[in-house]
Amino acid sequence: MTSEGLTYAAAGVDTEAGDKAVELMKDAVRRTQGPQVLGGVGGFAGLYDMSAFREYRKPLLATSTDGVGTKVAIAQALDKHDTIGFDLVGMVVDDIVVVGAKPLFMTDYIATGKVVPERVADIVRGIAQACEVAETALVGGETAEHPGLLAPDEYDVAGAATGIVEADDVLGPDRVREGDVLIAMASSGLHSNGYSLVRAVVRHAGWELDRHVEDLGRTLGEELLEPTRVYASDVLALAADDAARVHAFTHVTGGGLAANLARVLPGGTLATVDRASWELPPVFRMVRELGGVPRGDLENTLNLGVGMVAVVDPEGADAALSRLAGLGVPAWELGRVEAHDPTEQIENLVGGTKGVQGGAVRLVNDYR
Repeated sequence: MTSEGLTYAAAGVDTEAGDKAVELMKDAVRRTQGPQVLGGVGGFAGLYDMSAFREYRKPLLATSTDGVGTKVAIAQALDKHDTIGFDLVGMVVDDIVVVGAKPLFMTDYIATGKVVPERVADIVRGIAQACEVAETALVGGETAEHPGLLAPDEYDVAGAATGIVEADDVLGPDRVREGDVLIAMASSGLHSNGYSLVRAVVRHAGWELDRHVEDLGRTLGEELLEPTRVYASDVLALAADDAARVHAFTHVTGGGLAANLARVLPGGTLATVDRASWELPPVFRMVRELGGVPRGDLENTLNLGVGMVAVVDPEGADAALSRLAGLGVPAWELGRVEAHDPTEQIENLVGGTKGVQGGAVRLVNDYR
């Protein structure tokens, strides 16, 4: 030990690097903030002016928190960090809009073994850009340096957001009826779920991330790092379209399409999803074939090309499809909801995840 004693910097924490990271990111963060956000970057707490919501009769706050899982390992391996923010924002705000709530503001948390200002700024810039797409203010965050716990180039990200919805406008199982139509919205790729399976498949095959894959039209790494589609503003626009008659949404994340759809169905209903209504995108076919992954595992793990589903009144289906086309979101009719007697024996039914007990879902036919 030196005569001067140990310092925080000697222990591995560089506060000056953290300050530099804030300077590099703050312009991107400010661009997400309207007049409702009070104070500047770097305060102890983010302040949001709620005066505009005084006219709500019974305002409900909606909140969600999430991370991006092991997709960060791909970003770290490629040393490309400016897209992972879209995955984080999508995982958080698109859970909030499912109930019809507008996401107002978001905070982020980055834990890393060593603060590299440029890398942290890239991550936060991506978060800020995605918040702009979602029309959500990024009001604060935290970057924590954890030497000895994480390797210098390792990091993880998480975030939380808060939204608001009028109680009378909450969407969900209570609105879903027999005969409702399921409208699928295309994913941009793997999004941010199932990467432990995908990475295991890639390791098993011995493929490198810089390998060009003809069916993908780019390298494996570029495909695996494709950012999550952020649906928030498009979903809220659809919900606000009276002609679309939206009853519910489901965000297809961990657990796959069927299990997440079952979460927004009331008891006594069955949604039949027609696999033949869409073609599996190449990345999902690659995972299936490269790893010999059974169809059941694929369907219970990955989104398989469907990132969000709207459940709409049958008279609103055409209007919903038209509205989504106008918003630039690829969409199609996925299936329908029917009455279901739970005592009836039907093979391969899927119930909800996360402890939700509602309706059931079955997938029929084969993918195109």
